[in-house]
Amino acid sequence: MTQIFDNPADFADEALDGFVAANRGYVARVDGGVVRSTEMTPGQVALVIGGGSGHYPAFAGLVGPGLAAASACGNMFASPAAGQVYRVAKAANAGGGVLLSYGNYAGDVLHFGQAQLRLNAEGIETRTVLVTDDIASAPLDQIEKRRGIAGDLTVFKIAGAAAEAGLDLDEVERLAIKTNQRTRSLGVAFGGCTLPGASEPLFQVPAGQMSLGLGIHGEPGISEHPMPTASELAELLVSRLLADKPEDAGDRVVAIVNGLGTVKYDELFLLFGKVEKLLSKAGLTLVEPECGELVTSLDMSGLSLTLLWLDDELEQFWAAPADTPAYRKGNLAPRARREMAGPEAAAAEETEKATAASADLGRLAAAVLAQVRDVVVEHEEELGNLDAIAGDGDHGIGMRRGVDAATAAGEQNAAAGASVERVLTEAGEAWSERAGGTSGALWGSAVIAAGLALGNRESYQAADAAAAVTAFTDAITELGKAEPGDKTMVDALLPFRDAFLKASDGGASLGSALAEAAAAATEAARQTADLRPLKGRARPLAEKSLGHPDPGAVSFGLITERIATYIESGAGTPGADNSKLAAAAGNGAKND
Repeated sequence: MTQIFDNPADFADEALDGFVAANRGYVARVDGGVVRSTEMTPGQVALVIGGGSGHYPAFAGLVGPGLAAASACGNMFASPAAGQVYRVAKAANAGGGVLLSYGNYAGDVLHFGQAQLRLNAEGIETRTVLVTDDIASAPLDQIEKRRGIAGDLTVFKIAGAAAEAGLDLDEVERLAIKTNQRTRSLGVAFGGCTLPGASEPLFQVPAGQMSLGLGIHGEPGISEHPMPTASELAELLVSRLLADKPEDAGDRVVAIVNGLGTVKYDELFLLFGKVEKLLSKAGLTLVEPECGELVTSLDMSGLSLTLLWLDDELEQFWAAPADTPAYRKGNLAPRARREMAGPEAAAAEETEKATAASADLGRLAAAVLAQVRDVVVEHEEELGNLDAIAGDGDHGIGMRRGVDAATAAGEQNAAAGASVERVLTEAGEAWSERAGGTSGALWGSAVIAAGLALGNRESYQAADAAAAVTAFTDAITELGKAEPGDKTMVDALLPFRDAFLKASDGGASLGSALAEAAAAATEAARQTADLRPLKGRARPLAEKSLGHPDPGAVSFGLITERIATYIESGAGTPGADNSKLAAAAGNGAKND
């Protein structure tokens, strides 16, 4: 288990700082990740990779000449926030456009997608290629739904070599897509991994058993099997990958045996020898294979096999030189260090003075955020354990990171007399930045949307609360694309919205409307135990999820219950005029 740290919450940031200190000849630290510290050719395509921390050498260890231009680095097993991806990509841009490439996980898709929209809006042409190599996570006819695991390396390597060779964005993107389509991976685990500060691994594998089809974020496999011999394991991995080969597969392949954290190199080499014999027996020629730790999962006891079927075009880029902290091939001429721009300026000050009503409501919003923080802290471990049943176990810690940051930002702005719009916008930005992952993107965007809906008005009515609830809901449904029955937070969110609007339209006070809506959300969250997940990381492990409620829906229910109780009590921020706060929130007559 991971034992070396001061504060588990700072583990990822401090590890990244130390990585940069040890590799300044290759990388420089920027807000959100790392970029190459050596010069790039003007007009070169910038390959920007990334994802959660805990996978070294992926992702920061693959930044350097011949491979990636930069890596956006999220918290442990959590996507980097959209703002982090944006800042890293902007720092890496050399004038030839940006190619974003990362594993196909919901949080990464959300955050990288938001960053891509922002970059394109600023005139930096940006494309995306998702890595979908894990054959266990979806059938071949649904290849677009597959996760990205150790196949990240093949896509990154060939795209990076193409960019280094001076190809334009169209060609680099085409080669990355082609590589992904010809890459297949399958992994096994003998034991789970343990997040920093946690006392137990995210999942357990029974003694004498092996878990097949694991993810790299601590997700357990899709099935368990008796522990095989090395020969039997090689046969299992090779046979399943060959059965899934692309239609235009040739007879030349790259084979990658990848250790996930604690399997010793001697064991990996032993297995590779078995794999090589089976591939040769199948009439395949191995081309520049790899065997070692390339895409890990903290201290997971496990490994994966990746096959990339080459053609002449892909082979030249696979064989091209690369020089990064963790992956080196061939020889490249030394590169001069480049001057790095300083950190971006702080956010601009609020352009208009807050009205008295909006400042009052901003203080109430900050107090409500503190209540949300308290309930998340209270249930952090429970939510993490629930998430670990069929996910990666980070929902509790991710929500904690996000709401801690949001509360701090909200309180700081409220104390300065900012409008409720400013309080919630800054809180939402902080939530997204700090939490990462799917919940970070969704909660951050929703809090911002609620703030924008409330605005900076001279007075507030009950209709404004309804507009904020609607905006909060729309942000999550439009961004996450989940529908009722998908077993997500949406299954609790929509009943909450509908109950709130019905009660509000009927003349109920804000506290009463929230109480009715929270009860509906909590009951709906409980009923998600009967659903099969159709979205997110739990989807490949649907059977494990049955009988257990969705953690996102559960946390939403807990939060709404706490907010309703707080508002019904008539409480406000310490030292504030509670009557003004209640009136500002629309807590009274419908049109007060």
